[in-house]
Amino acid sequence: MKKIVKNKSSYVVLFGLGILIQSCVPTKNIRKANTSVPEVYQKQLNDTLNSGMTHWKDFFSDTYLSALIDTALVKNQELNIILQQIAVAKNEIKARKGEYLPFVNYQVGAEVEKASEYTRKGAVEKNLPIREKEAFPNPLQNYSARLFASWEIDVWKKLRNSKKTAVMEYLASIEGKNFMVTNLVSEIANAYYELIALDNQMAIIEQNLEIQQNALEIVKLQKQAARATELAVKRFEAEVLKNKSGKYEIKQQIVETENRINFLLGRQPRPIHRTSENFLNTTIGTISTGIPSQLLLNRPDIRKAEYELAASKLNVKVARANFYPSFSLKADVGLKAFKPKFLTSTPESLLYSFAGDVVGPLINRNAIKAEYANANALQLRAVFEYEKTILKGYMEVTNELSNIENLNNNYEFKNKQVDALTKAIEISNQLFQSARADYMEVLLTQRDALESKIELVETKKEQMLAKISIYRALGGGWK
Repeated sequence: MKKIVKNKSSYVVLFGLGILIQSCVPTKNIRKANTSVPEVYQKQLNDTLNSGMTHWKDFFSDTYLSALIDTALVKNQELNIILQQIAVAKNEIKARKGEYLPFVNYQVGAEVEKASEYTRKGAVEKNLPIREKEAFPNPLQNYSARLFASWEIDVWKKLRNSKKTAVMEYLASIEGKNFMVTNLVSEIANAYYELIALDNQMAIIEQNLEIQQNALEIVKLQKQAARATELAVKRFEAEVLKNKSGKYEIKQQIVETENRINFLLGRQPRPIHRTSENFLNTTIGTISTGIPSQLLLNRPDIRKAEYELAASKLNVKVARANFYPSFSLKADVGLKAFKPKFLTSTPESLLYSFAGDVVGPLINRNAIKAEYANANALQLRAVFEYEKTILKGYMEVTNELSNIENLNNNYEFKNKQVDALTKAIEISNQLFQSARADYMEVLLTQRDALESKIELVETKKEQMLAKISIYRALGGGWK
């Protein structure tokens, strides 16, 4: 009867201790992340067809561009750096997984010890009977071979949650790599179309130079016939020289753009193969945006923020578990003797031990409290980061949809402007030759035509870049 009462008392003490520990652990409530987005984009149909799910090889039809992207995905240094970071994160999972499994180690050792006769051990050995003295050599040698194990029992799931955190961080690193791939694909495509636009601008300047050169020759002939002055000749000459100098500015931009692509491809400078003809006839094609909620699955940066939020929640649990006591077991078994031949003599040479520990914080828990507060603050920051990334993704798609629509209208009017000014050049030249127009009218018309053609190429380039931007904003390029 007394034994039963004693056991009940022990249970009451343990239960009370558990309640005391639980009451001493602080708790904080962190609000959930707001992942709501509108059902549809503005002026878009409620259709799940999404261009962001298209593979980049199907999205970009230019074979030269596809070859450049293929090379970059293998040789880009920054991407390869991220791949090594992923390998580190993967190894971290293995390391944390091993923390909540038992550790078993082995030890083989040998030592020599000479005890002073004026110590307890030395005095005991000196006063042993002669038969025992023969058994104890002086100096004393020790040989041992043993196994020892330790295991922290993960009662509060601290170690398992730590391993899950490593998994979330690993998945976040993969999504970070995917986001890097998305940006890399779009950056190469942007530079490629900028290069093609520069080629077309160079061609326009050369065409305009031919027209201006012909006009200069006509003015020189008219001066010889006393129908034009030296001023008109010099003005036409200056316009020709201006456009010749402009060619070198474009050449420099071409070199820099080519080198930017080569850098992204991780190689030394070399010419970039490309198709620049019929650039103005390139069609943008139809972009399907799907529905906004697809961004949560398609965009790697949003998925990365989601995994980081999950990791921060687990870190809070890990930090909270530090308030609870930890339970560990230790065991040791082996053989030990002062001569090697006695090591196999059992049970005389056998030694073993077994121990269990309960360790927990009691007084001065400021460091643990600070760590727990930091984990909660980091979790709240991850919530805001997640919400910000979702909002940013939605805004990017909305902005690019508006940009594409406005650029289409802009290009339509720019094209009409170029047609009108091209005809105006022919008319002004005819009027000038018949002395019905001033040479300044011819110069200004040629200048306006050149600027309008270059602006038309720029607008077409902006259309292509907008197409690439919305593809990236929808989460395309990494699959």
